Amino acid sequence: MGFFSKPIRTLDDLFVHTLQDIYYAENQIVKNLPTMVENAADPELKAAFQHHLTETEEQVRRLERVFHMHDQPVKGVTCQAMDGILAEAKDIISDCDDPEVCDAAMLSAAQAVEHYEITRYGSLIAYAIQLGRPDCAAVLKQTLEEEKSADQKLTHIAEKGVNQHAA
Repeated sequence: MGFFSKPIRTLDDLFVHTLQDIYYAENQIVKNLPTMVENAADPELKAAFQHHLTETEEQVRRLERVFHMHDQPVKGVTCQAMDGILAEAKDIISDCDDPEVCDAAMLSAAQAVEHYEITRYGSLIAYAIQLGRPDCAAVLKQTLEEEKSADQKLTHIAEKGVNQHAA
């Protein structure tokens, strides 16, 4: 158990903790995406990052709605996984000399972020359904679909040209 967190004894506790985890993660993504937008050389990648920034800001608002729907205060808990993914991305990107290789590195880092989000939202939806909260699950499903779509778009951008240009 974390120093400032309460024990997770029930599925409801786990649902709230996971909600707090992804809320923190989404806010970290909002803080870091502008740097990726700024540093992307490929116009399609830059546009994808910009679009996902707008989407992520809406996802944060959706999470806030779920907190309210579930009668919980809106707050995040440190997500060590997201902090690690973002730190690793910053390290790799700072070591890139070639803009095209940097694009491939940023794209790969963005997909690691998407995959983490997909697992979290999938779990949250399953928990919400089990807890008899289809209302919360429906809101979370909107975001899950956006995350899957973002991952597919990044795969397309990678295969269409970013990885070839980096080679």
